[in-house]
Amino acid sequence: MTDAISLEELLKDSPTNWGKWGADDEVGALNYLTKDEVLRGIKSVQQGEVFTLQRLINDPKGDPVWPGRSPAERTMILDESTWDKDDAPQFPGGLHYADDKINAFLQGSTQYDALGHVWYGGKLWNGYDARTTIGGMEKASVAPIGERGVVGRGILLDMARFRGKETLDKGETYTHEDLVACAEAQGTPIEKRDILVIRTNFLQQFFDQGDSFYEGFNEPGLVYSPELVQWFQDMEIPNLVTDTIANEVTYDPNNGVALVLHNALMRNLGVTLTEIADLEKLASSCADDKQYTFLYTAAPLKVHRATGSPVNPVAIK
Repeated sequence: MTDAISLEELLKDSPTNWGKWGADDEVGALNYLTKDEVLRGIKSVQQGEVFTLQRLINDPKGDPVWPGRSPAERTMILDESTWDKDDAPQFPGGLHYADDKINAFLQGSTQYDALGHVWYGGKLWNGYDARTTIGGMEKASVAPIGERGVVGRGILLDMARFRGKETLDKGETYTHEDLVACAEAQGTPIEKRDILVIRTNFLQQFFDQGDSFYEGFNEPGLVYSPELVQWFQDMEIPNLVTDTIANEVTYDPNNGVALVLHNALMRNLGVTLTEIADLEKLASSCADDKQYTFLYTAAPLKVHRATGSPVNPVAIK
């Protein structure tokens, strides 16, 4: 990987949306989700069926996380045994209660990336100086995304079923042309400003394989090309949601660079990334009734100066 081309060289001619929504913008392509887009999403609701897309935190089977991060740890602080002790808190009427806390990476579960989460060349989204990240995200943190919220028309692109697989393979790639073909095969074309929700079912391998899942870690996903970036720009895609840890193929097989699209799409175009979604119940429903669009709504936690935040997105068919 040491011989990989630099991101500055690879993306030197890549389009950007810096300044498009003003010099102080921190939510990027979510600006495409106007009131009209909210109403377009609502028109997708046909059945009133609700699907939550967050993976369970502190799952007894384990929590899949990016290598180097640790899963959430939940600690019980108060329970009935607390009142076995002489110094237990006492409340009028004899109230007892339970309390607990978690110690977790903010991006250690289903989560939204802040637009300033990754960068190159010393500049974040919208041209903010990378030194504004020191000690916390002074600019382009996740809090403005949480404040704004995300609502629009979502479309499921079931790449695993499209390719006739239970899960996509390690390092398997697909392009924007594959997304278009998948949507057409499902009978519902992708429309401008759709929220793309892509199923690979790759994280099933984490639950099947345990720790060996991380050996030669290389997730499947979208692969960089100038044409793909231009397609995202032309289609005004506001939000990319996937069921993998990092949305895209981890190491680009064509240039050796890690997480190219985090930079080409998020840093440069302001496309918001949502990761580690649980799409299995939604995908099963879509396969059954052939309705692949829905109202998508989500709001990450408003955490001051944070690089990301847990979220429980909701799809309503």
